[in-house]
Amino acid sequence: MADPRFYSVAGPFTLETLAEMSGARIGGEVDPGTTFTDVASLDVAGPTDIAFLDNRRYADDFAKSAAGACLVHPDLAAKAPSSMALLLTKEPYHAYARVARSFYPMAQMAASVGPSAVVGETAVLGVGCRIEPGAVVGEHTEVGRGCHIGANAVLGDGVVLGDDCKIGANVSLTYCIVGRGVVIHAGVRVGQDGFGFALGPQGHVKVPQLGRVIIEDDVEIGANTTIDRGTGPDTIIGAGSKIDNLVQIAHNVQLGRGCVIVSQVGISGSTKVDDYVMMGGQAGLTGHLSIGAGARIGAQSGVMRDVEAGATVIGSPAAPATEHWRQVATLANLSRKGKKKGS
Repeated sequence: MADPRFYSVAGPFTLETLAEMSGARIGGEVDPGTTFTDVASLDVAGPTDIAFLDNRRYADDFAKSAAGACLVHPDLAAKAPSSMALLLTKEPYHAYARVARSFYPMAQMAASVGPSAVVGETAVLGVGCRIEPGAVVGEHTEVGRGCHIGANAVLGDGVVLGDDCKIGANVSLTYCIVGRGVVIHAGVRVGQDGFGFALGPQGHVKVPQLGRVIIEDDVEIGANTTIDRGTGPDTIIGAGSKIDNLVQIAHNVQLGRGCVIVSQVGISGSTKVDDYVMMGGQAGLTGHLSIGAGARIGAQSGVMRDVEAGATVIGSPAAPATEHWRQVATLANLSRKGKKKGS
């Protein structure tokens, strides 16, 4: 059970209601009116909890679990304990997300402006906004309905924020237009100068950064990530993209819809990333690349060339996954042969 100091649980919900929430179907002869009070993992769940199984590695935990109900793929249903009610779905993790959001809905906030917040005279605040203490909302800034601006966050002059956005503590937003339903976690910096200099032996001359950052609807940006504004063209973060903590996105980068960028990735300037690309942790991309739709970039990859749509690359320099692992296997074989000769 989640710590009640931080989280308030809703419910209880009947098995029938949970099936409707999750899009799953009830398996076996069980009472659809049975009630459940919480979500929990397989190893700690009790008779009034609902769990989920999405990874076959945990099939043994599933077989021994005391959970009263479980969201599970039909292919694994036969391993369930006889006492467990089943909600059958081909996407157990997605179904669990919907159920968990119902047990733990986002807390409703009372609209207010903190006594130490500073709101510009020409700023426009939508209905139902909450501005925490120490926050600054600049002149000509527009904040949509139902937004939550965290303590000490700064929204610079002219920034536009769509409805239902959540901006964490100590965030700074400048030179940016933000869509609806965007979540920006603590410490994020958006819209600062890109790293642009005309280099030369007599000194490096700063190039004015005259673009913006455009963040489309339903984007989530993790803590302490930085997104630079464009040099002239805008930096764009596509709708529905999810960006982890400590990511660096440079000026003029264009990120497509539904991309997933894991922690410590760095994307250099003017690289274009198409829709639904996934990047593993600590991957680095040089500038002016084109990454095709649905491409997958492995953790710690160094990407120095364009990546085709749907391709999977890994390594540094990054290569197609099959080629990379063939090279790894070849080096391992050569190493073993060298040891045998030396023995």
